[in-house]
Amino acid sequence: MYVLTFLLLLWFSTSEGEELIGRAAPELEGLMWVQGGPLRLSDLRGSVVLVRFWLDGCPFCEATAPALNELREKYAGDGLVVIGIHHPKPPGIARKERVLSATGRLRFRFPVATDPDWKTLRSFWLDTGPRQTTSASFLIDQRGVIRYVHPGVEFHRSSDPAHRDCNRSFLEIDRVIGQLLKIARP
Repeated sequence: MYVLTFLLLLWFSTSEGEELIGRAAPELEGLMWVQGGPLRLSDLRGSVVLVRFWLDGCPFCEATAPALNELREKYAGDGLVVIGIHHPKPPGIARKERVLSATGRLRFRFPVATDPDWKTLRSFWLDTGPRQTTSASFLIDQRGVIRYVHPGVEFHRSSDPAHRDCNRSFLEIDRVIGQLLKIARP
């Protein structure tokens, strides 16, 4: 029974969100910008956009923070825009000071907003199907189309066998960003 449960979780974690690939990304709505912004995806056409929904105090989000910073550093000059969208739990309680503090602690050097009522999180993720997590990531191409979905939890570089999937996800996101950015080059 344990093996069956593990295989089902593995299947859900690798396929969850695939139905969104090829769809237009919804607009960013109901956000309170705490760093950078305000931004609209329609204004970012021509750039590749990485949107990460995250939560302060979430160990998986904190483990992913260095990867977001690394990807921004590596690709910002080539047209990547990283956007962090904090989603408080429970919805409705968003303290700007707390989000700013977490943004500083995580060393985010990209635009960060909080989604107090989960309006953007719902339109991107929660209203499109049953979901295992809320901290998902999306790669959006230069035309505003979703090209990759990481269904949550964490991704980052790691040589630790316990984080093999985290490393694999990081490398895949890095690869897809590189491919999307090459599309824009002559």
